[in-house]
Amino acid sequence: MHRRAALTLLPAALLARRAGAQARRRVVVIGAGLAGLAAARDLRAAGHEVLVLEARTRIGGRIQTSRLWRDLPVDLGASWIHGVTGNPITALADQAGAGRAETSYDRSLALGPDGQHLDLSEAMDRAETLVNAARAAAERRDTDLSLALAVQSSPEWQAADPATRRLTRHYISATYEQEYAGDWTEASAWNVDAGTAFEGPDVLFPGGYDRIVTHLADRLDVRTGQRVAALAPVADGVEVTLADGQGLACDHAVLTLPLGVLKSGSLRLAEPLAPARQQAIDRLGMGLLNKCWLRFDRISWDDSVDWIEWLGPREGHWSQWVSLARATQTPALLALHAGSQARDLEALDDDATRAAAHDALKAMFGTSFPAPVAGQITRWSRDPHALGAYSFHATGTSPDTRRALAGADWDGRLVFAGEATDADYPGTAHGAYLSGVAAADWIAEQAQ
Repeated sequence: MHRRAALTLLPAALLARRAGAQARRRVVVIGAGLAGLAAARDLRAAGHEVLVLEARTRIGGRIQTSRLWRDLPVDLGASWIHGVTGNPITALADQAGAGRAETSYDRSLALGPDGQHLDLSEAMDRAETLVNAARAAAERRDTDLSLALAVQSSPEWQAADPATRRLTRHYISATYEQEYAGDWTEASAWNVDAGTAFEGPDVLFPGGYDRIVTHLADRLDVRTGQRVAALAPVADGVEVTLADGQGLACDHAVLTLPLGVLKSGSLRLAEPLAPARQQAIDRLGMGLLNKCWLRFDRISWDDSVDWIEWLGPREGHWSQWVSLARATQTPALLALHAGSQARDLEALDDDATRAAAHDALKAMFGTSFPAPVAGQITRWSRDPHALGAYSFHATGTSPDTRRALAGADWDGRLVFAGEATDADYPGTAHGAYLSGVAAADWIAEQAQ
């Protein structure tokens, strides 16, 4: 459908509700990620008139499956279902017929700076004890502080030798920074890991996570390339202004923009948000987790492991790798960087990043380790439609901060959803999905 012709389906002036159909609401969903698509699907199923506007030229948001390598789809955003038992993404995957492959942290390999094999189990147990003691002491304080300050001010850290501190930083990078995407200097000592987890193994999608997105978007009216520039409350609804100046009107708008975009202020709001909601936007952290996918002409590493850890010369740099060799029998490795290390690498171009990755692999496996034949690299903080990977509990925030962000504003006309609004499963694909379901439920209740 031609773009301008399509947009005339909702006129620029506020649409009056049809006589005799008071319960049927007109809803504009802003963002075609998991939260937006979940909300739109449920609202449409309930009989409401729904339009989804997406600034990108694709759907999915921070779920992005690249098919640059035609025989090997790779996910540049979300990759896993974390905990398959009872997870709503598991049910969606079943409905979509999306195949899955299990990965496990128990199938791991740890290497020292020069590639020597390490048994880190005892060292990581000691690091965990140190960090837990530091966090327990922090919780006895009247105010929150960063995880870094809590650890570095603890007696255990002060008494530790350099080797113990190095191992502790490796533990923190793997357990907190890589998991929650927040640098330890910014993450809350009290609540960095606050949330709930589903039971069961973790699985990824050999055929691409976008199978879930395509399934959710089926039969929805989704318009891509439509950036929303401004929102304004009018009469009993919301006026939506697009970047090209066109105006749409609706009874409710569901706002699912990533926290990084909300923080940027690029979306103009004609009226302020509730103070607690604006404070939540300002105080929650937008984390960064970047991926470096490397493809090889053959598997030249241990094909029985899923995870490879490296205690290289620089903390957090090339320290966490995922191997697809066992799970999908493909010669591909994925390097993960979070927090300040991810920001450091974003300054490099693709060639320099691949060269740095190859240097790390040669240190890990020997100088004869082959160079990658291709690579794909993310820079989520530089993506204008994301400005980061996913949210985290920054110092001074908690699940209550997320609850303040969730819900509705402007007398119920502007409804918020997205992973940053989910207090139970923040920073996850299933949290994003569930937040969209909750937004749809809220509007459905108002329509009764």
